[in-house]
Amino acid sequence: MFIEMNDVKINNNLVIPNSDFIFDYFRASGSGGQHVNKVETGVRLRFNIILSQNLSNDQKKRLLKLFPNQINQNGELLIESTIYKSQYRNKMEVINKFTDLLIRGTKKKKKRKKTSPTKSSIEKRLLKKKKRSSIKNLRKKPSLDEH
Repeated sequence: MFIEMNDVKINNNLVIPNSDFIFDYFRASGSGGQHVNKVETGVRLRFNIILSQNLSNDQKKRLLKLFPNQINQNGELLIESTIYKSQYRNKMEVINKFTDLLIRGTKKKKKRKKTSPTKSSIEKRLLKKKKRSSIKNLRKKPSLDEH
């Protein structure tokens, strides 16, 4: 069965053509009875991050850093699905997982802006510290040398 697939749109600036994907099909384990033993319903998607011409160098580095357990030595991102009894549904699942990973992996982290604490937050913190200190002082044994 041949499944027609469109290019995968990650965001407005990034579209991955379907020619960049390699799909492997295999017999999935689990429920499904005789059907599972006869039909290759499991799907594995291979996407070579290093050779991709659609990703910038920064995006490639970020993906390699974020998902080291899903990338093999050749720089291929491997995603597989055996959830469904249908090869088509597993293929769609793999594409959805791929899209989610790339969305997370290509988002730029916002730089943290340094801020100083407000007057009220400083006062609250000091008040809490004094209250905590007095509670701990009440736990102490009374001293016997009162002169």
